[in-house]
Amino acid sequence: MENINAFREVTPLSSEDCFFIIDRIKSKMTYPVHYHPEYELNFIENGKGIIRIVGDSLEEIDDLELCLIGNEQLEHGWVEPKNREPELMHEITIQFHPDLFLESLLNKLQFQSIAVLLENAKKGVVFSREAIYSIKNRLKLLSEHESNFEAVIELFSILNLLSHDNNYRILCNSSFVKNDDVSESRRVQKAINYIKMHYTEKLSLNDVANQVNMTTTSFSRFMKSRTGKNFIEYLNDLRLGSAARSLVNTNKTISEICYECGYNNLSNFNRLFKQRKGYTPKEFREKYKKMRKLI
Repeated sequence: MENINAFREVTPLSSEDCFFIIDRIKSKMTYPVHYHPEYELNFIENGKGIIRIVGDSLEEIDDLELCLIGNEQLEHGWVEPKNREPELMHEITIQFHPDLFLESLLNKLQFQSIAVLLENAKKGVVFSREAIYSIKNRLKLLSEHESNFEAVIELFSILNLLSHDNNYRILCNSSFVKNDDVSESRRVQKAINYIKMHYTEKLSLNDVANQVNMTTTSFSRFMKSRTGKNFIEYLNDLRLGSAARSLVNTNKTISEICYECGYNNLSNFNRLFKQRKGYTPKEFREKYKKMRKLI
């Protein structure tokens, strides 16, 4: 998703290095919204009130923040609201190549949880306060030993600990991320493809169940077990993700976007959007565009 308000960052990470780390004290967040192919683990201490933007997710962060981004097309950034009082913050940014963890390695039993974390990072992941406390001092020490072999092992160990954080959250709606390529069984993939092709139309559970020769009851259980969402939740995710993209990247009216995304009731669309995103469509568009233009 490339547009004029987010830029592609060319990171300092060289092909000879496993990872690159920047450790700095700053009073303001001045870096604009951006994207890059490298994975990024970003730690912020004392940043309460800063706005985190990851895809279609906009949240005000607390005094401790740790986020993992792993998607070449996923826009992200931390933006300072104009009314925030300047305060010294500690920020540590670690960037590493997507191929640092080879597929053959991630397929091993000992790397299963890291494989899941890296997959989820395609939509952005924010970690729990408890997890941040458990590794923040290790992050601070890591910058002192960046070029050592032991530092690579330490990074692996930190990611392993974070992968076992049962309370980390996925930030971005999967339908906002265009290159979401989670592998699924042939049957569920057929159903998902059908939903993606027809989500802008009037679509029922029965319509999709018929495509995979299942009863509605069986398909409902099947969908939930394979995706973690029921049919309505998955359909709403697609529609709201598409709506969020249109709000950000087009000048279409909210009413136009509502009907183009498959909703036939504007009030219901506004209610569902606010329920999922925390903002009305109008607020989301204004806040996102304003934040993304700040440098």
